[in-house]
Amino acid sequence: VVDEDPGRTIGPRGPGHRFFFGPEEIEWLAPADGTTKVAAPLDILIAGIGNIFLGDDGFGVEVAQRLAMRQLPPGVRVIDFGIRGYDLAYAILAKPDHTILVDACPRKLEPGTVFVLEPDLTSLGSIESTVLDAHDMNPMHVLRLAQSLGAELRNVLVVGCEPATLGPEEGFMGLSEPVEAAVNEAVGQIELLVARLLSESERQHPAPTR
Repeated sequence: VVDEDPGRTIGPRGPGHRFFFGPEEIEWLAPADGTTKVAAPLDILIAGIGNIFLGDDGFGVEVAQRLAMRQLPPGVRVIDFGIRGYDLAYAILAKPDHTILVDACPRKLEPGTVFVLEPDLTSLGSIESTVLDAHDMNPMHVLRLAQSLGAELRNVLVVGCEPATLGPEEGFMGLSEPVEAAVNEAVGQIELLVARLLSESERQHPAPTR
């Protein structure tokens, strides 16, 4: 029995008498004859990548850490891959519905500029033409590796930020001021992207009616 029971006016109240649920709390199940299939939650992988010892290259890692502290919809996974290129390639091999890579990407823009790219997955080239090691986190190299392992690449987006500095040769921890200020903007951009992807999926696969 709860104080704000929405069914408190329907008959006598007592422990175990009735249970009431909001529509968003219901998990739809197929009927016994299997005639109706219920779509599983959309699998969205958000991958933060970068090296925290190379200044602004740690942008993707910081974004992933902040996103991990927020409440995200079911099916949305945030993973800080750091410099673990093979781990990310195998995560892509698991066929998420959408993959969002978050990285510092030099594009000769104003430092701290956040942008969204949709890479051309048909012109990645071969893995043989790429020098790749276990800690190579160039997004295109990782996509080539995943493709070489048999991944069916689809629905990949890159949320990037123009770095101000990647630090001296001996390394440097911490983001520059403009890139640090861009982290929250990137978090907001990613949340908007996720909301759009979920909305599009719902329009294509509407929930069954009762």
